[in-house]
Amino acid sequence: MKALVKKEKGKGFVEILECDKPIPKENEVLIKVAYTGICGTDIHILHDEFPYWPPVIMGHEFSGVVEEVGAGVTGYQKGDKVVGEPHNLACGKCHLCRNGKIQICDSKRSIGWGIDGAFAAYLCMPENLLHKVSDKISLKSAAVAEPCAIVAHQLLEKCGITPGDIVVIMGMGAIAIIAAQMARAAGAGQIVMCGCTRDMGIRLDYAKKTNCCDKFVNVEQEDIVAIINEMTGGRGADVVVEAAGATPAIVNALKVIKKAGTICAIGLTGKDTISIPWDIAMKKAITVQFNMSSSYNGWEIALRMMESGMVQVEEMAKVMKMEEWEDAFSQLEKGEAIKILLECGE
Repeated sequence: MKALVKKEKGKGFVEILECDKPIPKENEVLIKVAYTGICGTDIHILHDEFPYWPPVIMGHEFSGVVEEVGAGVTGYQKGDKVVGEPHNLACGKCHLCRNGKIQICDSKRSIGWGIDGAFAAYLCMPENLLHKVSDKISLKSAAVAEPCAIVAHQLLEKCGITPGDIVVIMGMGAIAIIAAQMARAAGAGQIVMCGCTRDMGIRLDYAKKTNCCDKFVNVEQEDIVAIINEMTGGRGADVVVEAAGATPAIVNALKVIKKAGTICAIGLTGKDTISIPWDIAMKKAITVQFNMSSSYNGWEIALRMMESGMVQVEEMAKVMKMEEWEDAFSQLEKGEAIKILLECGE
C-alpha cells in the first residue's frame, strides 16, 4: 500500500512510499482509511519541530471503516464506521494512566509520529481506542473528530464557559473555529476571533457562516488590547483560547484576559522557549490551563456535538489526493485553507 512517510530526522525527508499492509494483532482492528486530516503537528514534523521516530507513516486524524478484526475483539465488526484516539502504547500502569490521563503517559507513542499512522490505505488500531461513528456523521466530517475532541476536552471539560462570557480566540485555523463553535454552543455571549490579513478570506467567511464570530480583529492592523478594553469597560475577556501557537498571540492573550480569568492553551509553538510578560500574568492572578491531546470523554462530547449539528465541520474540510500532500501542506501554512483531508484509500 502507498503511505506518506517521514523517512529520517531533519527538515523535509517526507515521501510517498510503498509499505506493507498491516495485520491486526490480538485486540486490534484493521481499518480501511477513508480520510486523514493534516494537523499542525504534521507540519511541525515536516520541519523537524516535533518529536517523532522515523521511519514512520505520518497522520493521526482519521476516519475509516473496519475491514477485519483480530482475536479478542468484541465491540466492532466489519463495516463499522470508526475514528480513534491517538494514544497508542500508553502503559496503563503509571500514575497518569491510572488517573485516566493516558494521553500524556510517558510510554505513549501516537500513530503518525511514534508508530505508523493514517496517511495510508490501511491502519491497525487497538479496540479500546476506537469510537463508533453515527450514520448522521459522514466519514469526511468524522476525519475532523480528533481536533474536535481536543477542543471539547480542553475548553469544555477543563476550562469551561459560563453563559454570557466574553471569549477571545487567538487564531483562525481549524482548532480556533471549532473552539468558537463550541464556545457558542456552551453559551458564550460574545466571541472575538483574532487573526491576520490572510485569514480574512475563507476562514473568516466560514466562521461567520457558522455564527461563531461576533467580531474579527486583524492583529496586523488593529490594537486587540484597546478593542477588548473598550468592549469590556477595561475589565478584559473572561476566557481566551490560544489556538495560534504564535508568540505575539500568546503575549496578547496575557494582555487581554481579565484578572482571575482563564487562558485555554491549545496551540503549539514548535519552539523550545518563547518570551512572555510573566509579571502581567502574575499580577492578574490568571489561570492558564495547558493541554496535550484528548480524553475519552472529550471524544464522546465531540461526536455528540457533531451529530447534533452544534459543531459543523463538513464544509470546513477540503479533500485532496495523497499525491498532492506537498500542495496541501503549503496551502495550510499559507492560510489558504482551514482544514485539508487527504484521501488515502486505494
